[in-house]
Amino acid sequence: MKKKNQAEEACRGPLIQLIDIHKVYYMGTSEVYANNGISLTINEGEFVAIIGKSGSGKSTIMNIIGALDVPSSGQYILKGKDVSKMNDNELATIRNKMIGFIFQQYNLLPKERLINNVSLPLLYSGMGAEARREKAMEALKKVGIEDKYRNFPNQLSGGQQQRGAVARALVTNPSLILADEPTGALDSRTSEELLSFLKQLNEEGNTIVLITHDRSVAERANRIISIQDGKITFDGDVGEYRKQVAG
Repeated sequence: MKKKNQAEEACRGPLIQLIDIHKVYYMGTSEVYANNGISLTINEGEFVAIIGKSGSGKSTIMNIIGALDVPSSGQYILKGKDVSKMNDNELATIRNKMIGFIFQQYNLLPKERLINNVSLPLLYSGMGAEARREKAMEALKKVGIEDKYRNFPNQLSGGQQQRGAVARALVTNPSLILADEPTGALDSRTSEELLSFLKQLNEEGNTIVLITHDRSVAERANRIISIQDGKITFDGDVGEYRKQVAG
């Protein structure tokens, strides 16, 4: 009960606000709306899953939330900052300082030791070598693989590589942890371990947005947002989602 209260206390107000987001791609003379009028608010301390099939628009909205892309129209406010009109350098700063990414394929540099992979976001921010190492070791200890700090990625199991990716996401103490299909390359046991760890991070007050096509993964979150044809078709808690799916 104590952990739950900590997570509830962390919900201090809006972290993400998407206001009438449209994203249009042009194919010849045709317009394709990947996102078509999406509006939502995610508060600090929430654990939200965005679910949708391939082509639904969930990856596009993930790219916008992650400051990897900007909308064609509409407004994206992240912790009071208007991201929707930022230039590339400003977007890079947001990605480095405010968002921790967990990718399906880990994206660890194969020729760098684990500690260097984890500390990489801190290098981009200009932090000194000793401070980077200290913070990287703290992050590795948090995910339980601090003894692997000298290993190269090919010397780690899939689960250890994903934990390394989680440590890299945590090392900057980001406002948002954005996980893109994080269990897609893992076996069922390791997937369960990762989802349990994400749940633990949320109970400690971290805001997590999980992108997935898998209903069983989405249902580990506290809130589910379903996207189809570029529009939100459901936004509510897990119990309500299960009722809707059951029909």
